[in-house]
Amino acid sequence: MSETVPMRIIAHIRSDFPEKFGIPRQSGLVDALKATVVFEPEYRNPDAFRGLEGYSHIWLVWQFSKAVREDWSPTVRPPRLGGNTRMGVFATRSPFRPNAIGLSSVRLEKVEIHPELGPVLHVSGADLMDGTPIFDVKPYLPYTDAHPEAIGGFAFQQKWDVLQVDFPEALLQRVPESRREGLIAVLAQDPRPAYQTDPDRVYGMAFGGVEVRFSVRDDLLTVREVTPAKQKG
Repeated sequence: MSETVPMRIIAHIRSDFPEKFGIPRQSGLVDALKATVVFEPEYRNPDAFRGLEGYSHIWLVWQFSKAVREDWSPTVRPPRLGGNTRMGVFATRSPFRPNAIGLSSVRLEKVEIHPELGPVLHVSGADLMDGTPIFDVKPYLPYTDAHPEAIGGFAFQQKWDVLQVDFPEALLQRVPESRREGLIAVLAQDPRPAYQTDPDRVYGMAFGGVEVRFSVRDDLLTVREVTPAKQKG
């Protein structure tokens, strides 16, 4: 029988992604995305953050909270390969693993001491859904964590093309100004599943309080509609 160890949720992230669809495939792909890490009351002691402001980047250790399951598969179908080729789960960053744990490197913009929430981390480039549980925060050490000579396996061989984005000004005005740059950058990364290429299909994505509908033909993504996000509950 496998041993288990307790894991404490120390924080949750607040991001513009209420759903999985549209989240960048890796952290750091869209620097314009802003998010905050809000800690649970037990972990709001400012002493625990002393010195963290001296780092430009941090690691977030987190849980794929929407992918927790009892069983696991030794192989998965990475979107990077079109969802048709199976690879070993440990050769991928798939959420469907024995332990649904994710790892993201993000830029630390600042450490804010909030009057009610205590220390709050402002980060950019995160690839996490709103409300994702955080297990740990660690400083990124460039002298040991960065490996320019590293080989990226099949993930490096399959390059994602950046799309041109046609976002009509009248529709862009419906997006809060502080979120426009991030949204356009996310769309340019092509949020569609790799196996969906129908140019006539219209996709929908929730982001920062709005619903964005778009289509893609060749290398051009065209925004068709922007409406207020539907309220849940």
